[in-house]
Amino acid sequence: MRLSLILLLVVPTLFLKANDWPTWRGANGNGSGNENNLPENWSASQNVLWQVKMPEPGNSSPIVSKGKVFTTQATKEGKRRALLCFDRFTGKKLWERATPFPEKEPTHKTNPFCSASPATNGKVVVVTYGSAGMIAYDFEGKEIWRRNDLGPQRHLWGTASSPVPYGKTFIQYRGPGPLVFILAVDSATGKNIWKHDLPEAQGKDEKHWFGSWSTPVLRNNHGRDELLIGLPKRLVAFDPKTGKKIWWCNGLGDLVYNNAASSGDYVLATSGYGGPALGVKVGKNASGDITSQRLWLATKRNLQRIGSGAVVGNHYYILTEPGILQCIEIATGRIVKQARVGKGGNWGSVAHIGGKLYVANQGGQTLVLSANPDFEVLTTNPVNEMTRGSPAFSDGQVFLRTYEHLWCWGK
Repeated sequence: MRLSLILLLVVPTLFLKANDWPTWRGANGNGSGNENNLPENWSASQNVLWQVKMPEPGNSSPIVSKGKVFTTQATKEGKRRALLCFDRFTGKKLWERATPFPEKEPTHKTNPFCSASPATNGKVVVVTYGSAGMIAYDFEGKEIWRRNDLGPQRHLWGTASSPVPYGKTFIQYRGPGPLVFILAVDSATGKNIWKHDLPEAQGKDEKHWFGSWSTPVLRNNHGRDELLIGLPKRLVAFDPKTGKKIWWCNGLGDLVYNNAASSGDYVLATSGYGGPALGVKVGKNASGDITSQRLWLATKRNLQRIGSGAVVGNHYYILTEPGILQCIEIATGRIVKQARVGKGGNWGSVAHIGGKLYVANQGGQTLVLSANPDFEVLTTNPVNEMTRGSPAFSDGQVFLRTYEHLWCWGK
């Protein structure tokens, strides 16, 4: 791994090693990266550098930093929730830190506990375990702080939102369910820097089909940092330094699964469960209710969208749950092209790496596609294991957590 340091433009005060993949959506938090030495083809037998058997299924995605790979793991009933650390070059498990949770917490059979991915700022690794709290470890596995006072997270479909490193803080959305808020904690101590309650995003009870599973996304709006998140009924931007609400745009549905996306002044957000999608132009000094500035609203029943999409130029690419890839023009919402790709359904999120699109579907195929509106499948790369997470890309290697293994491929 190269030893040079880079400054992440979207996270102004966070330094990490070049080509680390510190969150489930990469260093920029939006699934983009500049890797250009990845293998063209891989499978369960081709270009495998190592594979490790996982003890239980899981939906979280791996992260890679400072020569180590981290992923979360829970037992079937969620009674034990753990962070696992592996050597990125050999796959050897270096350590495991577990948190017992004897209480009952609901989730769906397709969403095992510990579905939120870990995140790191290069100094500590932070995990969020739903009702079991939020914990930070150093790279040797020493516990730095623990927050078990954040209250329960209860929804019949479980949780998913991952922590976001920002400056000297980690930001965490806590939802869905009857208790919903977003907060920033000090990365060194775990103490609250700010907290913003979200009563408008609260469900009536844990069985209410209402809420967001989204992870917040950082955006730089003409020098002003904004934290975007899709909530029930609306897209909202917060100030990541203070937690104050900056602007919002109405139009989303009751359920939001994936992340918002931005390109220049344009912001796009989609609902799940067939709900609407919207696009809005958000320029410098935007504030308050900007619904009147909405460019488009797609209310016709949409395909189920669980995984997040990637922005390339003026287009947004998302692989829907039925396995149909869509190319959407951001400024108009027009679907330029949609076509079935790969075999099986999809929960994975699209990444834009080195000028190509990458996404892992539930059939265990990592599809590589051309990143243009006339997209075509370049390679399929099967392992034939259930996969609901997304790959990580670092220094010419691809890392993927399936329901059976943690994989590493490279030339």
